Amino acid sequence: MTIQYKRILLKVSGEALSGPKGTGFDEETIASICAGIKAAHDLGAQIGIVVGGGNFWRGRSSGKMDRMDADKIGMLATVMNALAVKDALRQQGVDAVVMTSSFMPQVAECFTSDKAIAALESGKIVVFGGGTGNPIFSTDTASALRALEIGADAMFKATMVDGVYDKDPHKYADAVRYDTLTFTRVLDERLAVMDSTAATLCRDNGLPILVFDLGQPANIAKAVKGESVGTLVRE
Repeated sequence: MTIQYKRILLKVSGEALSGPKGTGFDEETIASICAGIKAAHDLGAQIGIVVGGGNFWRGRSSGKMDRMDADKIGMLATVMNALAVKDALRQQGVDAVVMTSSFMPQVAECFTSDKAIAALESGKIVVFGGGTGNPIFSTDTASALRALEIGADAMFKATMVDGVYDKDPHKYADAVRYDTLTFTRVLDERLAVMDSTAATLCRDNGLPILVFDLGQPANIAKAVKGESVGTLVRE
């Protein structure tokens, strides 16, 4: 089967891994998400994954803690999530490896673009933990950066909403979903797609983003095939 996106970077939020519990891991939810990832991989897509850490820690909710320390805790949370996703993929028969942005050899190998691309080309799914390895930068920015470093055809941002809206669809019944958007409009209107650093990075490097609902894990394979499952953002 011909697929539209041969190599993708999939961003999965930490909150998505907690399922109905709202915190920590929910094994059934993680297994379902990984089944959707496996279906896309089985189509022939090369897949890199960046996971957030919000199911364990959110730096902006850390009270009076120093911002640098709070962000470092958040980076460690993403490593825990990366290991959980890798394990769930392996349980489903998919070869997966974790690469971290910081040196922690007892946990996982350290990221380089050459090693990541070689792993993808050998058929492995690569799960990236630790964000960019720097405080201040979000995992959205880490996703855009890793997507560019591995030469991804597109970045998939899997959220809990089925695309980008002009306002919060959970609060406003008349919210309108966009089928397509430009990065310039996203930035000018401050639409809730991702932070401005990540959006600018994608715009300036010609990297399209597809935003869709992870509540239906089958959407990952549909998106790889080029089916319309959310909002496509490109300049």
